[in-house]
Amino acid sequence: MTEPPVERWTVTRTHALALVASCFTLVALLGVGVLTTFAPQMDLDGAVSEALYAGDHRSASLNTLLEVLTAPGVSLFRIAVFLPVVILLLVRRAIWTAAWVAIPVLSIGPLNTLLKETFGRVRPDFDQGGARLDSLSYPSGHSSGIATLVTVGLLLLVPLVAHKVLRRTVVVLGVVLVLLVGLTRMWLGVHFLSDVVGGWALGVGWSVLVVTALGGLPGHRAALPAPERTPAA
Repeated sequence: MTEPPVERWTVTRTHALALVASCFTLVALLGVGVLTTFAPQMDLDGAVSEALYAGDHRSASLNTLLEVLTAPGVSLFRIAVFLPVVILLLVRRAIWTAAWVAIPVLSIGPLNTLLKETFGRVRPDFDQGGARLDSLSYPSGHSSGIATLVTVGLLLLVPLVAHKVLRRTVVVLGVVLVLLVGLTRMWLGVHFLSDVVGGWALGVGWSVLVVTALGGLPGHRAALPAPERTPAA
């Protein structure tokens, strides 16, 4: 029985830059809404925050579960995942590939902090308590972090997956992880909806911009080569 043909996955610079522009536009628009306290955005943020917040009196087991589920958004998690990958790429002398993997992973945190200082949004505050963190809120660092991790991971891994069904499965799992981490930030009561959405857009846009600039898009010079199908005997 013949095996299904290998399907190459390529992404054009035009499509990638259009995605970057869309993401950065969304970050800017939500940021302006924060600065101007745009009423529809504030009302939606407040309603969603109140609806999703798990409450001050949640059980210890639920709190532990939420902390575990939100952990993939932190910087140390990203570094732990990608440090072995970058080392392996350097050993293989794939310098440009190692660069486009490492740069967004290491730089998204400082970039997110800069935007938080720019927009200066305080954390959600609930009538009966809440997390009441002193750090700023927009955009969500965990959300931008997990979006960066998944975007870089998919751009690195998906070209190596030959079959369409498996490739789509990998993409869906990545998207689910991004959504889950973002939701935990609202379940824990530490972010508004627009913080999370802005963080997702920032992580995706910044990652794709760096990858595009360094030639790492699938099918381009700094991407990992797709596997060759071994002819059947």
